[in-house]
Formats: sequence, C-alpha cells, structure tokens
Amino acid sequence: MTNQLDGRVIVVTGAGRGVGREHALLAAAEGARVVVNDTGTGADGRGSDPAVAAAVVAEITAAGGTAVASTDDVTIIDGAQQLLRTALDAFGAVHGLVNNAGILRDRMFVNMSEEEWDDVITGQLRGTFAPCRVFGAHWRDRAKAGDEVKASIVNVSSTSGLIGAVGQSNYGAAKAGIASLTQIIAQELGRYGVRANAITPVARTRMTQDVPGIKELVAAPEDPEAFDVFHPGNVSPVVAYLLTEQCPATGSVFYAKGGEVRQFLPWTYGRVIDKGARWTVEELQKEMADLV
Repeated sequence: MTNQLDGRVIVVTGAGRGVGREHALLAAAEGARVVVNDTGTGADGRGSDPAVAAAVVAEITAAGGTAVASTDDVTIIDGAQQLLRTALDAFGAVHGLVNNAGILRDRMFVNMSEEEWDDVITGQLRGTFAPCRVFGAHWRDRAKAGDEVKASIVNVSSTSGLIGAVGQSNYGAAKAGIASLTQIIAQELGRYGVRANAITPVARTRMTQDVPGIKELVAAPEDPEAFDVFHPGNVSPVVAYLLTEQCPATGSVFYAKGGEVRQFLPWTYGRVIDKGARWTVEELQKEMADLV
C-alpha cells in the first residue's frame, strides 16, 4: 500500500544527497509534500551550492510529486524560522520534521582543534536544536489555539555517540546529545501532539565513503542481484514510518541497517553497592570491584 504520508507536509534537512535525499524521495513517493532543505555544503560543512536542493526537487517533481527547495542554514534560529516559513508559505501547514543535516571532521581527540570541535557540535547538535526549537514552538502554539496537532520529529543519532568510535569524539558527543535531546523533547512536546524519535542509520554516505576501513565495509556488492545492505535508501522506510500520522512511537531511538531494525535501550542502572553510610576509599578499593 502506498501513500502512507498522503496529505502530510514533511521537511527534511540535509536532503540534497545521500540518506537525506532518500528520505525526501520516499516521503514524496508516499504522498507527502516535501521541503528539501540543503545548503549544498561539503561533508566538512564548507562551501555551498543551491543547485543541490534544487536537483532533488526536480527529481521529485519529475516523478509526479510535490516539493520546494530551501537553502536556509538550520544551525541558527533565524534559518530554522525561515525554513518553517517556506513550508507554511508553500503548503499552509507542516506535519513532520527530519533533522538529517550535519557535518563530519574526524580527528583523534588529543589532536583536535577547537574549530573542529565547535564546527561539528554546531553542525550536528545545534543543527538539530534550532529546527526542533522553532517547529516545536509552532506546533505548541497551534495546539494551544485549539488545533489538533499530529506531528512527528525524526532526529539522526549515531552508533558513534551511543556506542563509541575512535576518532569521532566531536561527532559522537553531538550524536549522543541528539539522542538525549530527542527523549527530552518527546516528553516536553507530547502534550501538544508532537512525537519525537531518532534513528541511527548504518549506510553508505558521503561521511563513510572516505573513512579507511569503513569505505570497503559499506561498498555496494559486486553482484547486481545481491541485496545492497548499505544502500542509504534502506533506512528511509523506517523514517517514513515514524512520520506517519498514526505511528505510536515516541522517545525512542532505532538502529536501521539494510533490512534490520533494532530499538536502542536507554541508559539504565546496573549493579549497585550500598553501605548505608559514607564509604572510605579503602572500602571502595575492595567493593567497587563488583561494579567495574
């Protein structure tokens, strides 16, 4: 059955290439009207090219779908507000937000510059914060005005943040922050009819194609008939499902790779020791062995 997003307006950031492009194409194929947001920067966040977003809009339109382009910078509130305005001006409403935009600058931690740290935190974490903040306020105001809101936010975390990856302390810190942000805004915005979830995609993207060891791992199979486990389009049905009006999920993080979907379990308490009084260091030298 198609048209699972019929009548919904979906905004996808970082939708000009790779996984984001696939999200936008599938949303349109499922009947959504789509705002394709992309500044056209390189994977490291440098440069810009408005033709990148325009090309995806043209692809959607050629296939019979409906889309408009946005090149707004979603790492700032003003840019996120303009993105919302683009959706409202074009389609009169907005029902879903996919925060896919982000950058990558790998470096071993002790060699990392302040710029490399700040740019990735900005491009990833603030690039998720600003649209969530602006769109969340819009949906809250609609709900308070008496409108029925059935909105969905899908953020993008990473195993780099939830499990860890050498050389990606900046990226991992941002992605872990996005997972936590998702859980918190799900709690805060749920009363207004807004759900929030995150995915951790495992796919072939610009961010993986140049990473030694990873590039070979995610390469397309030589056999054209074989299932391409790491094709970025494999992740998009999970995103589209989370964007559907009746999807019950909220506050969750889902791992998506090929045909595999897993739910991440949140941080939880493990084993405990309790003396019932203040410990001494000497006591902990012995008792902490059970915890570490």
